[in-house]
Amino acid sequence: MKIERLPLAGLAKIIPTRLGDHRGYFSEVFKDGWFRETVADVTFVQENESLSATVGTVRGLHFQLEPFAQGKLVRCLAGKIFDVAVDIRVGSPTYGQWYGAELSKENGEQLWVPAGFAHGFATLEPDSVIFYKVTAPYSAENDRGLLWNDPAIGIEWPLPLDNAVLSDKDKKQPALADLPPSFQYR
Repeated sequence: MKIERLPLAGLAKIIPTRLGDHRGYFSEVFKDGWFRETVADVTFVQENESLSATVGTVRGLHFQLEPFAQGKLVRCLAGKIFDVAVDIRVGSPTYGQWYGAELSKENGEQLWVPAGFAHGFATLEPDSVIFYKVTAPYSAENDRGLLWNDPAIGIEWPLPLDNAVLSDKDKKQPALADLPPSFQYR
């Protein structure tokens, strides 16, 4: 596996090696010791999977407050997504900035999103299946969000999202300017 450090401190792209032949391929996609030594010394406690049937489905931008703040290791098992992380760590030199990566079954890449970032994605292909490990269990009372299309953040989604498919919750999330301080940059 390779790691690509990204412009927002703490974010990383994980690029597993694929060994292929006429039958297909084999790939190690996670090794606990390697991840702890190379990426972040964390423990994953839960694995989640979601299916988004429609192109233009947006899920997020989500995060959880302490003591249930989550780091996420995200990959796409089918289809293709544009995966996004927004730095919401007060005092960070990149506060309010975003990073996006295309994750797909074909490229096999993963995005590490540490606690202190809001996370979300838009589907670029139908029937996209997303799998992600998290460092804390889901907590409804600590669940928060950030408006996915806040112009102050300016995420450049790679497809028109005038008719984005959203949950009612995600339509009502606060803009960055209205977000109470949730994380401090260390």
